[in-house]
Amino acid sequence: MTHDLDLTGVFPAMCTPFDADERIDFETLRDDARRLEAAGVDGLVPVGSTGESATLTHDEHVRVVEAVVDAVSDVPVIAGTGSNNTREALELSERAADAGADGLLLISPYYNKPEQRGLLDHYRRIADAVDVPQIVYNVPSRTGRTIEPDTVVSLADHENVAGYKAAEGDLGVIGEIVERTADAEFSVLSGDDALTLPMLSVGADGAISVAANVEPERTVAMVGAALEGDYERARAIHHELGPLMRELFVETNPIPVKEAMEIRGYGPARLRPPLSRLSAEYREGLEDVLAALERSPTGVADVSPEGDR
Repeated sequence: MTHDLDLTGVFPAMCTPFDADERIDFETLRDDARRLEAAGVDGLVPVGSTGESATLTHDEHVRVVEAVVDAVSDVPVIAGTGSNNTREALELSERAADAGADGLLLISPYYNKPEQRGLLDHYRRIADAVDVPQIVYNVPSRTGRTIEPDTVVSLADHENVAGYKAAEGDLGVIGEIVERTADAEFSVLSGDDALTLPMLSVGADGAISVAANVEPERTVAMVGAALEGDYERARAIHHELGPLMRELFVETNPIPVKEAMEIRGYGPARLRPPLSRLSAEYREGLEDVLAALERSPTGVADVSPEGDR
């Protein structure tokens, strides 16, 4: 099994910025892609759940992928192309690949709750048809159905299935998948910022991260330290990021992260309905957390091997 996509490190799950008329703000989108690349991330993931893919037309979806591909120089672009309709997911995957995506992120089919044999068929059909590395994404809180370890292990044998994004919140299951795919060219990535460090400790390879949109340098430093075996440093940065990780999920993602992006000046907090702006009761807490991080902009560099700051 061979593919040329390195799924090690930090891959921000990008937001899709909108203007006052709810149209995609492509200039801000490109600026954001360049900002994240300059911060040292290992790849970008547009048009996933954080990118509000559910409210984009297929044409908009492809245009976002094209814009991000065009904006960056040296990092891979992994496009979200999942759907609960296999034909639709296949069409999106083909179009994203034609638009220049280096990889695909495929959320498992939601709402219709297929059995495991249906999940296997869904992913294999797309992997057979689209010759681009693909990541299986398990997030049962959004889909209503989990992808079982046996299913993941079976899919790992496919030459175009390159990885697994884990957002089931069960370290035992994640550890089992890492163990059982150890001999495959297959990466396991965190899909839950608060669990990224614990997942790395059991053998995960990196993270598709929401927090990295706001604090890319710190997230890269934390994951890098853990991958190098420096868990004292990684743990210190994890706790530095902990308040932000919690604030970013006080309401449905990407509501809080878009608010944080606006506070930081990275893009508007506008969302397409049915999502709405962050509740006023949470805004102050988010502002306080961001201000605290800004007061220690060199905090990452100052973390000692013993974890003292």
